[in-house]
Order: sequence, then structure tokens, then C-alpha cells
Amino acid sequence: MTPEAVWDVLRTVNDPEIPMVSVVDLGIIQAVVIDAIDAVDAVEGAAGGGSAVRIDMTPTFTGCPALDMMRSEIAAAVLSIGAARVDVRVVLDPPWSSDRIAPAAREAMRAIGLAPPPPATRFTADPTLALTLAAPDEPPTACPFCGSMDTVTDNPFGSTLCRSVHYCNGCRQPFEAFKAL
Repeated sequence: MTPEAVWDVLRTVNDPEIPMVSVVDLGIIQAVVIDAIDAVDAVEGAAGGGSAVRIDMTPTFTGCPALDMMRSEIAAAVLSIGAARVDVRVVLDPPWSSDRIAPAAREAMRAIGLAPPPPATRFTADPTLALTLAAPDEPPTACPFCGSMDTVTDNPFGSTLCRSVHYCNGCRQPFEAFKAL
């Protein structure tokens, strides 16, 4: 078992809330670690030894309702290529950022009318955690259908926690956007 084989099979596991984007292209896979299972472990349950694979995954939101489903699908995919054991760990450090989304995934989102998030580099950490009452001065979200920036946010909450609802004044289409983090 090679890390490349594990990464390849992970590219076949799609995010259940954005089914045209793999967990790899979404950038939620932080690490793949492969260890050989020794003879003692083989006797205790992993027939014939083999490879133990640990995958570190960081969800886009800590409360993501699809987390258990993604862990199960990731484990099943890696077991299907011959791993003796798979441990899918949820790690929150470093946190996921929308900058981790691959360019191909951004295009796949646009193709179905889901606006990809802008680069997260526009956010800066506030070590004082100051509370402000003013709305953030965020640029409008580009319409995934016509590219117009003449859009408004209809609702900060979309069909899932990671989406918001917008309206394009250019082509008069409602659309969802993947939130930037």
C-alpha cells in the first residue's frame, strides 16, 4: 500500500453535500499515514498483517452533519484497496480554510450554480477577539451563472451550514454560495 494509492482512492469519495467535489479537492484531508501491521497485530485480528492507514480529516465546519458519513465512506474506500485497518481521525488544527479548495472543485461548484467562496486570505485573525457590531465590509459574491457582482445576500443560511443564499440582480437568478472560512 502506498500513500499515492490511498490519495487516489480518496479522490473517488465525494462530499455528500457537494457531490461533484471529492474530499481531496475540497481540501479536508490533512494527512495520510501508513504503518505496517506486525505479526502480533495480525494474530489479534488483522489477518495476514498488512497496512494500517490513518487519515486526518478536517471538516469545513466543526458541526458538519455529514461528518460521520464522510468518515464511513473514507474508511470503506481505503479498505477496498486492501488496507487491513483504517482510522479516520477528525483534527481541527490547523483549521480548514476555503483556500484549500482546489481550482477544479471551484469550477465544479460554479457548474451547478453554487458560488465558490472567495480566497480566505482576505480574513485576518483578531487575537483580541474584539466584538464589533458593524457588519463586515465584504465584497458581493459573484453570480455562478453570469459572473455579475451585482448580487445581494438573501439569507446567511442555505440548505446546509456551509452555504448561504444570494440573488443576482444581473440575471435575476437565486443561487447558493459556499461560505468562505
